[in-house]
Amino acid sequence: MAKLLDGIHAPGDFRRFTVSQLRQLAQEIRQDILDTTARQGGHVGASLGAVELVLALHYVYNTPEDKVIFDIGHQAYAHKIITGRRAEFPSIRQLGGLSGFLKRHESPYDVWEAGHAGTSLSGAVGLAVARQFTGADYRVAALIGDGALTAGMAWEALNQLGHLGTPMTVLVNDNSMSIAPNVGAFSRYLTELRTAPSYMRLKQDLDQALESLPLFGSRLRWTAERLKELAHAAILPDNVFEALGFKYYGPIDGHDLDGLIPVLRTARDADGPVVVHVITQKGKGYKPAEERPVQFHGPGPFERTSGEMIKKAEPPSYSLVFSRTLVELAKDRPDIVAITAAMPDGTKLDYFQSQYPDRFFDVGIAEQHAATFAAGLAMAGMRPVFAVYSTFLQRAYDQVIHDICHQNLPVLFGVDRAGLVGGDGATHQGVYDMAFLRTVPNLEIAMGKDESELRQLVAAALDRPGPVAVRYPRGAGRGLSLDEPFGTLEWGRAEWLRHGRDVTFIALGPMVYKAMEAAELLADQGIEAGVLNARFVKPLDGEALKQAVQESRALMTVEEHAVAGGFGAAVAEWVIAQGLSVPLRIEGLPDVFIDHGPTDYYLDLYGLSAEALSRKAVEWLERLSSEVQP
Repeated sequence: MAKLLDGIHAPGDFRRFTVSQLRQLAQEIRQDILDTTARQGGHVGASLGAVELVLALHYVYNTPEDKVIFDIGHQAYAHKIITGRRAEFPSIRQLGGLSGFLKRHESPYDVWEAGHAGTSLSGAVGLAVARQFTGADYRVAALIGDGALTAGMAWEALNQLGHLGTPMTVLVNDNSMSIAPNVGAFSRYLTELRTAPSYMRLKQDLDQALESLPLFGSRLRWTAERLKELAHAAILPDNVFEALGFKYYGPIDGHDLDGLIPVLRTARDADGPVVVHVITQKGKGYKPAEERPVQFHGPGPFERTSGEMIKKAEPPSYSLVFSRTLVELAKDRPDIVAITAAMPDGTKLDYFQSQYPDRFFDVGIAEQHAATFAAGLAMAGMRPVFAVYSTFLQRAYDQVIHDICHQNLPVLFGVDRAGLVGGDGATHQGVYDMAFLRTVPNLEIAMGKDESELRQLVAAALDRPGPVAVRYPRGAGRGLSLDEPFGTLEWGRAEWLRHGRDVTFIALGPMVYKAMEAAELLADQGIEAGVLNARFVKPLDGEALKQAVQESRALMTVEEHAVAGGFGAAVAEWVIAQGLSVPLRIEGLPDVFIDHGPTDYYLDLYGLSAEALSRKAVEWLERLSSEVQP
């Protein structure tokens, strides 16, 4: 049976549809989303919940001439499907396929691309203001979730937009969720707006009265509209959006196209800024996702009928080991508190929360505040631990320098997803943190080769007198025992795993195991390769490095991080500072944004697999030999 969706290649193909046809189209889109994400995972819940919003926006606004901006892109799968990418949609988040987020190079309908929440409004205000300079005639709308409104940057944009009075629509998609249930005073405020039953009943009665009035009864209609405004003011709490200078419409059922479309038209044609507050259900139309919104934020493959996750048996993730280690230590350390920025599930601090709810703080999507909040805790004698993805720590850089390191406060950063991250792609790759952290005075940086060392590093870091960043990768550990007593690792000391007179790999984190495999391959060719597990980026173990220089003809650093400013650069700076002369080669990631795809693919592409490392070592040693021959 033919589907309406089969004939949709651009929004113009459904702008003449009836609302009934749009409803059918919405259901067909949901089935497409579920068919693909059940096979390979993806951002399911948010996209299912925003289908009608996406359709209504493209129905009302003349995209791509009008600019519709999505915050992050978790809500944009329907957008991709109806803007000419349906045939490619099964490739989403796969190597060479569609991005899981918006990408400007993919489509002219992708106006704004971002992987960090809270940026849409600032970008949209810029586009809206630019019209007065360019003479362009387009409208601007930004779709932002209520979770993203916990980001300070979003409020900075609202503050400016309310001041300027520039025409623009802010569509607040309120589903009480970001990745996890929303927290904070603003979340409670939206709940008050959302759940004022007396106002909603009165509004419905007045709406019905308006519909019954004759068209020529303009005075009566004006009176009824005025009554609605008075009821709004009398029953609902003071409206912060109106106080900032916005016209406010809502709350509106975000799945009711009959109600949503006319409101969006009114907002589109307004002569000033408008907030449309829309209530949706995350996971709408798929019962497992409706009942388990956190689990269905970004799941892997799942069984379509039951919604059960399809998981292969594997060891605990590094994130879970980190959280379990904190729980172990917190039994005897009442000063340990844990902080997340709206990522309790992703960082696995939900496990710590379950054990010590009073010592756990979710501050919302507010990494800057999280860092300075941790500084205040540390100043008062607590031992705060801020678990944060490497890509999101970037957002708190000023606070790391100014509020924590400048005051030399003992805050522990659990730098999660350090390294390549797979399907999330360029905006989430954790390959820059060493470069921006390494330059900051007082801050120490460490990374274990596996989950056992991670556990030991966390314990040791919590006894350090100043700030520490402990890095660890995404995904499962190696399945090692985690029963070793704490205190077996000496802070600042590297670990020799094997010695070699030809070349020494100085590796960091899980790349140590790649180096060990490469050394075995070289041994088969008669080449002696040493492996030094660096463990510490700052401070470097100078004694171990001197030994490596003395023992080997050449050194090769190995890291899953950008070469520019990374671990290898630190070793090179040390060699120069010591006045040493030794052939040194830095192996890491190039100066490009790395797209989505399997980690092993990119390790091989950029010469970081065991085979590539051994091959490079052979070629380099041969070149060094030829250079010294007469």
